[in-house]
Order: sequence, then structure tokens, then C-alpha cells
Amino acid sequence: MKTLTLNAPAKVNLFLEVTGKRPDGYHELATLFAKVSLCDVLHIQAQPAEREDLRLRITGPLGDGLAANDDNLVLRAVRAFENRFGLTLHADILLDKRIPMGAGLGGGSSDAGTILRALCALFDKKTDDLLPAAARLGADVPLFLYPDTFLKGEGIGEKLTPVSFAGPLPWAVLVYPDTPVPTKGVFGRLSLPDEASVLTNLANLNKLLEYVRQGANPTLWQTLFFNRLENAVLPYVCSVRSAKEDFSALGARPLMSGSGSTVFALVSDRGQAEDLAGRMKQKGRKVFTVRFGGTKDENNGNSDSFDGGRAAESVRQRDV
Repeated sequence: MKTLTLNAPAKVNLFLEVTGKRPDGYHELATLFAKVSLCDVLHIQAQPAEREDLRLRITGPLGDGLAANDDNLVLRAVRAFENRFGLTLHADILLDKRIPMGAGLGGGSSDAGTILRALCALFDKKTDDLLPAAARLGADVPLFLYPDTFLKGEGIGEKLTPVSFAGPLPWAVLVYPDTPVPTKGVFGRLSLPDEASVLTNLANLNKLLEYVRQGANPTLWQTLFFNRLENAVLPYVCSVRSAKEDFSALGARPLMSGSGSTVFALVSDRGQAEDLAGRMKQKGRKVFTVRFGGTKDENNGNSDSFDGGRAAESVRQRDV
């Protein structure tokens, strides 16, 4: 039986504008994703079989309450792989859950995308062939089929363009206030921006993309950070608003990730990250220090800096 262990990185949105609403009810976005070193870990053993036999176990500090049933996105991803390539599998999967759920960090999508990557590696298939199937699982799932750290997202987030990067990868502090924020409710409260605002923000996104490509100092990046969905979360969710206010009071320039509820701020090095994380400690929050990076570390060619079962050493969690 073939065996593989992969880390499934979380993501943050450095920029998120809502550019319109489609007839099917989904919203069009313009966003910049960045993967970080906070990871779930997936262990899989798999082989072809005459009859499907899929088993999923969930462990880890944040695994409680996540059901290992047929609705779990990991098992749905395995079946999407089987259907795409006409395979029937016997698979044993262990998910070590470390990314908070309902936090705007893409944990479930990363688990699904990472199990698809694992299966492609085990059975010599191309991840590109799974992009449509991944998008049907969820708008963010295709993001995690790419090894790159930074990707521009368009459409409902599934149209992705890798963004090159030069320079040392930044550090960040993530604060999850232990308050899941349902995405559906956020978009239900959202008021669409006017065309002039959208055009201005898209111009700012282009500037931000150029800063990333040039490897400019992250302090410049933060002048262009934006998330339209904050307008539909901060007035309604006190714990998220409080986390952002506390960051700001410490001189940071925080941003909410995705539809919430995680708030993050960039720093220049690990020492500053540890210091800021310590000052953000508060009862009921989970605080993480992370470094940016995908499964391909742009600073070291194509090395799989997150893979091979190594929980990223740059991740430190404080449950407070």
C-alpha cells in the first residue's frame, strides 16, 4: 500500500474586493491569497481495490467536533479523484487538525486540495486535470493544488494566477477569536460597492501585486491591504472587531482574512512576531505566529518546504 504525508497550509487574503454578483447568487471577487505555515497534516495509505473502502480518522488539537463521515470534504475529494480517473480505492486517512474551522483560513479547502495532491503523487496523475473537480468541491479548493505561496484569485475565487515573489518571506501573527463566522451570513449582509470604488481598489490590488513581485518591504504591502467583507463582519461580531482594535492599538496594521473571523498583521521577523503574539494574548483567543510559504518555497527553488510530514517549525500556537 502506498503511503504519503503532506502538510495542508492555511491561507490568508491580503486583499479582497467584491466586484459584482452573478445571476446564480455567487459573488465575483478580486483577491490575493497567501499561504502560511499554519498547517493541518494529512497521512494517507492508498491502493487500488475492487471495492471502495475509505476510512478517515481525525485527531489533533482542533479535531473535536469535525465529523469523519461521507460529508467530510476530505472524503468527497477522494471520491472526486476516483471519478475523474476511473479508480476504486482502499484508503486509510489520518487528518491531524490544527487550523481553526470557520476562521477564514481555508482549512477545509486546504485539506481537500492537499488530499487531491497526495493522490496525484501516489498514482502519478496531474493536478491540472483535477482543477474543475476541485472547483466543484469548493471555490477555494483549487488554490491548494498550486504549490505557489501567492496567487491572485478572480471569478468566485477559483480563477487563479500564481504571483512570483522575490525576497525573504514575511512573518505574521494570526489571531482567531474562537468565533466561527458563517460565510453565507457575511455575504447576506454585504452591500455591493459602487463602480468607482471597485475601480480604485482594483488599481490598488495591481500595486500590491507589483510590490509582491518585487519583494518590496511588507510595510509597503500593508498600506494597500483591503477586505470588503470587513464591512459585513466587524459591526456585527464583537470578538473580531476587538481583535482588530487590539492589533491597531499596538501599532500594527491588521486585516481580517476572507469572511472572518481571523485577523492578522505582518511583521518583519520572527522575534517581532513572537513579541506581538504575546501582547495579543487574551482569554478565548488562539494566537499563531507564522511565516508565509506554500508547498514550493520561492526562496529555495522548488523544494517542498511544507511536505514530508514536517509540521512547519515556524508555527507556534498559544491557546489562551
